Amino acid sequence: MKAFFRGLLALLREIGDENAYQRHLAAHGCHHSGAEWRRFSDEQMARKYARAKCC
Repeated sequence: MKAFFRGLLALLREIGDENAYQRHLAAHGCHHSGAEWRRFSDEQMARKYARAKCC
């Protein structure tokens, strides 16, 4: 049962971009802060919406 909940928690962290944020912090050598989360979120949104879909 513990393994199930660990897997579920890992899935939720991946869906919620928490794992991606941790990778971002490690890659840039930064610590968690509100400003860093904002920078990460802005980069994610810019990357997502940079490729506009037509029709």
